[in-house]
Amino acid sequence: MTTAISILTGVIALIHIYILWFEMFAWTTRGKRVFKSFPEQLFEQTKAMAANQGLYNGFLAAGLIWSLFITDAVWRDYISLFFLSCVAIAGIFGAVTAEKRIVFVQALPAFITILLIVIK
Repeated sequence: MTTAISILTGVIALIHIYILWFEMFAWTTRGKRVFKSFPEQLFEQTKAMAANQGLYNGFLAAGLIWSLFITDAVWRDYISLFFLSCVAIAGIFGAVTAEKRIVFVQALPAFITILLIVIK
């Protein structure tokens, strides 16, 4: 079970590294393909805002990666649960305010990993 949790946590961290990349460095190119309902003319105007959001996603990834290196099982679970909860909440908020599929990309994997940690 611990291996599955670590793999899922790593995958979620990689997703957030990807989000960091496209929000900080490819907002006006890749962002248009990801957020199709966002008006195209606003991508350039919202570049700085998107970069700020990308930075926050980087912090989520950093916390999840950090949790993979914690050797104390209880401490690792607490740190993982905190950052996974942040991801889940961000995913729900993003689904409500931006793009519905964010719930499947962000929130659902986090919820599954949280459930695995809690039931192990």
